[in-house]
Amino acid sequence: MSTNLLDPAVLARIDRLELEAREFVEGYLAGKHRSPRHGFAVEFAQHREYVPGDDIKHMDWKVYGRTDRYFLKQYEQETNLVAWLLVDASESMAYASGPRSKYDLACTAAAAMAYLILQQADSVGVGLLANGVRAFLRPSGQMSQLREACRAMATGPFPDVGGIARGVDELAGRTGRRGVVLVFSDLLDDVPDLLAALQHARYQKHEVVLFHTLDGAEIDFPFRQTTLFKGLEGMPEVLTDPQGIRDTYLKAFAAHAEAIEAGCRRLEIDYVRFRADADLGHDLAAYLQKRHGR
Repeated sequence: MSTNLLDPAVLARIDRLELEAREFVEGYLAGKHRSPRHGFAVEFAQHREYVPGDDIKHMDWKVYGRTDRYFLKQYEQETNLVAWLLVDASESMAYASGPRSKYDLACTAAAAMAYLILQQADSVGVGLLANGVRAFLRPSGQMSQLREACRAMATGPFPDVGGIARGVDELAGRTGRRGVVLVFSDLLDDVPDLLAALQHARYQKHEVVLFHTLDGAEIDFPFRQTTLFKGLEGMPEVLTDPQGIRDTYLKAFAAHAEAIEAGCRRLEIDYVRFRADADLGHDLAAYLQKRHGR
């Protein structure tokens, strides 16, 4: 696929939006995201009593006037954000009933988020997942990271069996300090394995957002004539009457998605659904606006 994943229409939709951590993050640079460490930065947190050697410029003289005791103002330290973009690069992501495959959709969304995050002076790390970690970029806040991310994503998808659960679980233990993990996948995994991997990321104190990237035909199942369905990731071909299996398929698909959504609610993970045949810029902006409102 092309390394040109930056869709101007998508970027125009999200240009004035931001991704802020809703939970505490850890960082090394001053930024806009609150840290669990107390320092002297922007947002007031509490007072503490003065001890010899403290910088008196943080002294609260109003409190001294009322109590005749010396207290310093403490603030919530604000830090830079590290966002991990984990993209499903397994074979099933190559499916496309229209001009854009699920993998194209996931990579375009991930590239847009990388652009947004780097523009706000935060850092981006990237992982391509297909039965494990197939490519890995350490976090960087340089704009050149966007080019490297697009170049890495252009190597997928891979013709292998396996989804993302193993890769998410592996990276959850390698990502270091807490941040935001953005996962882009069709989620064709066993639900217990997937939720266990996401729970591992939450256990590491990461905030997690799950972007369910789907083809419209997977959701609507519009097939009417006898159809040969090509198997992916080791599955055989199936010649069948779509109308005879449509209800069963739609029920199974809905049950699978509902089980994942329920697990996300339990783990306090945002679940967002994207369709390859929909306006990605609109859907991505709608999520960011909703998130900001919360």
